[in-house]
Amino acid sequence: MPSTHQQDKPWDTDDIDKWKIDTFTSKDNVGGTFAEESSFVTLFPKYREVYLKEAWPLVTKSLEKHGIACTLDLVEGSMTVKTTRKTFDPAAILNARDLIKLLARSVPAPQAVKILEDGMACDVIKIRNLVGSKDRFVKRRQRILGPNGSTLKALELLTETYILVHGNTVCAMGGYKGLKDLRRIIEDCMANIHPIYHIKELMIKRELAKDPELVNESWDRFLPNFKKKTLSHRRVPHKVTDKTKKAYTPFPPAPEKSKIDKQIESGEYFLAKGAKDRAAREERNEKQKLRKEEKTKEREAEFVPPEENRPKKKRKKSSD
Repeated sequence: MPSTHQQDKPWDTDDIDKWKIDTFTSKDNVGGTFAEESSFVTLFPKYREVYLKEAWPLVTKSLEKHGIACTLDLVEGSMTVKTTRKTFDPAAILNARDLIKLLARSVPAPQAVKILEDGMACDVIKIRNLVGSKDRFVKRRQRILGPNGSTLKALELLTETYILVHGNTVCAMGGYKGLKDLRRIIEDCMANIHPIYHIKELMIKRELAKDPELVNESWDRFLPNFKKKTLSHRRVPHKVTDKTKKAYTPFPPAPEKSKIDKQIESGEYFLAKGAKDRAAREERNEKQKLRKEEKTKEREAEFVPPEENRPKKKRKKSSD
């Protein structure tokens, strides 16, 4: 049988994009309506109630195009989405679930409805458990925003995503590649690596992507390699050794006295346990008493009036 794979294919031209994914329409759903109803519920905080009430018509209109029904329960504080007989896309209910999740996390409704588009995904990054100290967490979260939001804007432009830093989470919307880069940047920022390093790296990658000669080459030689330097902030060494020349003696230095030797000299070693505790208590009370006296003097010093340097009046000499 002759081979057919090398025959001319006039319909296969270079202008055809073989990787393009066409939008899913009702005609593509050959199976018809779904056998079971799928639904998702998300709770929202009290302060979002007023905004969601105003924006709900926009959400309903956007979901109706995909055949998804939605309900806003203000008494229970929840949002519900579910499939109907008009739903034709099986993935639409998952996008609707992401939509109500973003709305509950303070994402504006006009931005949140974009999640229903093809090629758009979302990611909620929890950042509070990545840092132990609250003060350190607040400082590192501020690094994501930058001065006047400049760092956040740069990350949005380079990763082509929408970013919202809110409370203990970071919500992001965009393409899968951009979300993957952004998650790495956010987690590194919480691990004390400033986002500016990643911004520089992304800018270099964007320029390298424009060069067709470097498509199949490694970009490691062009990317900056920021090594973490741990510099000691000590100004004086822990042990100051005297390096001056000393007179030579054949005898070794005397051994340092141990804790027990010092206790024997002071007589504390021979005291009973109760007596030791009593002595320690008396010493502690003495220190507290001295500290209290110092504090009292400091407080009283504030109420001592300053000396007034008034010029002395000259007495007139009485003439005899």
